[in-house]
Amino acid sequence: MEVFDLTSQIGAGSAFREELCSMIGATQMFDDFEWHDIEALADYMQAYEAGKGTVLFREGQGGDFLCLIIEGKVDIVKEDIDGKRKTIAVVGPGKTLGEMAIIDGEPCSATAIVSEPVVLTILTQANFFRIINEKPALATKILLKLARLLSQRLRLASGLLVDRL
Repeated sequence: MEVFDLTSQIGAGSAFREELCSMIGATQMFDDFEWHDIEALADYMQAYEAGKGTVLFREGQGGDFLCLIIEGKVDIVKEDIDGKRKTIAVVGPGKTLGEMAIIDGEPCSATAIVSEPVVLTILTQANFFRIINEKPALATKILLKLARLLSQRLRLASGLLVDRL
């Protein structure tokens, strides 16, 4: 799957690498990683800008990348039974989206629409599998982070579901 439309990749080369590492290291997802792990991870990620209204991915579309929001906001929306869009979450700086897609490659469970211009980094599923093969210790740290994050979200969703029953 192509990374979303209407975006521009930012930065390239060794001059940008330090900035990319700083972006990654400043996020909640990776703020406890050692610097050498952040530098290694940066070798597999790209940074992009996307304007308001850009659709990062659509519900039901095949997904194969994780987004790490550096600046700006993204609305996560789903259509209700009447076809009306409902915002179910707003993802801001330091947060991630697309975690399930990077693991299972299944269709996206919601649509992600930029609500404030964003700077984000992307880890594709292909690059994640490269990390697994080339840097298994780093891959293990990332998988543990993803497992914790998905577990927390499942607990929250279960609690919300019980409240509605």
